[in-house]
Amino acid sequence: MNGDVSLEGLTAAGLAGSDVAAWAKSNPRATGGFAEDREAFAFYWRAANSLLARLPKKARRSAAEQEAAETIKQQARAARIRFLNTHGEHLYDLLTRERSEFLRIDELAQAASGVVPGLVPAPEQLKSENELPLRDREGVEIDHGLFLSAVLAGEVSGNHLCHAMLLPRRESSGFLPEFAKSGLIDLGTASVERKSNAAVVTIRNPRYLNAEDQTTIDAVEICVDIALLDPTAGVGVLRGGLVDHPKYKGRRVFGAGINLTQLYEGRIPYLWYLRRDLGFVHKLYRGLARMDSPPDDVAGVTIEKPWIAAVEAFAIGGHCQLLLTMDYNIAERDAFMTLPARKEGIIPGMANMRLPRFTGDRIARQAILSERHLPCDSPEGRLICDEIVEPGTMDTAIDRVVERLSSSGVVSAASNRRAMRVAQEPLAVFRSYCAAYARDQAFCHFSPALIQNLERYWIARSGTI
Repeated sequence: MNGDVSLEGLTAAGLAGSDVAAWAKSNPRATGGFAEDREAFAFYWRAANSLLARLPKKARRSAAEQEAAETIKQQARAARIRFLNTHGEHLYDLLTRERSEFLRIDELAQAASGVVPGLVPAPEQLKSENELPLRDREGVEIDHGLFLSAVLAGEVSGNHLCHAMLLPRRESSGFLPEFAKSGLIDLGTASVERKSNAAVVTIRNPRYLNAEDQTTIDAVEICVDIALLDPTAGVGVLRGGLVDHPKYKGRRVFGAGINLTQLYEGRIPYLWYLRRDLGFVHKLYRGLARMDSPPDDVAGVTIEKPWIAAVEAFAIGGHCQLLLTMDYNIAERDAFMTLPARKEGIIPGMANMRLPRFTGDRIARQAILSERHLPCDSPEGRLICDEIVEPGTMDTAIDRVVERLSSSGVVSAASNRRAMRVAQEPLAVFRSYCAAYARDQAFCHFSPALIQNLERYWIARSGTI
């Protein structure tokens, strides 16, 4: 196709040679004119979708048909990359009205589907995909990854999107009067409670050992917003709630990472990763942005305070990632940490960027690539955990650390943690990492290896299949 791919594989799968040739001939090259290119590329993507629709559904394809489908998708994605390389910044300005509006990631993706048809999946495509288990999906959400990677790679557009994701959610301010009155907001899968000089955010998904999924992500982010916005709390605390699992029943567990059952069943969309890591996880690390000030560590102004994590039982996967954003980690003596990226087949969020700062490169590689187990009360674990306490004494330890961290005042604490970021992870470094992460995680999420890993290491063991 334009010399890139032979046509024989498509016709061998039963597609009409004339249709394949016409599609290949329409493969556009960017001209620099947005309106002209939008029309030409949209035509090409519609034709690609038409060819795909003539093949059987993914679950019923032969090897030749599956190879043909992948060829069509790869060529369509290559065209998306060409379009975005030429028009990405201009498109972002169109979607945000010259960056006068702040759109969150999901809002931005939906808006893009209406402005450039075919660039990202349309709502009806997403609806159709969402009715299928992950293994049977075409992977149309990979195009979200290509789009958002291009946005984040652009300095102007990427910084603006980071700004949008660091703003308090619209819902959060509505809870502040009640929180000021009662000191408690309970959203089911997460709550925030004022205790002395701290705002304690508790993640609760008891059936799944407090794993993160679609049911937790919004509630956790709103609670983090409230904790940061509350003027009376000088410190934030992150903790897991009581769980139902027979082995840990009646015990607090920090968290089991991403909900692998729901991931396998297709109930966690690709955008979940970016909403999480550019949303509440980034807020824990960088604080809340203000509408009128960019979240730059030097030029901007953020609303932030120190955070403490209480690691009870274990911090697996995404919950281990959360520890890398904290100012002080307290762990029970028998607790452990692990990043099972090898068994999951996905990128463990920002851990690839942040973990080496704690443990050094070799231990970080062993943890991420070889699933090295890190007991909290070990020389390696103490590189992440600041204090080890006996089981049953966590409440007392939290109170003591809250008092110590808040004694110097919120202004001093925020200034010191901001000064550390200037050297360790300025916004430009975070944004560049996220540009690569957005693209690569999309392919990981729809990789056949992910399904195989889940079935080998998790689903069969848990009795789901």
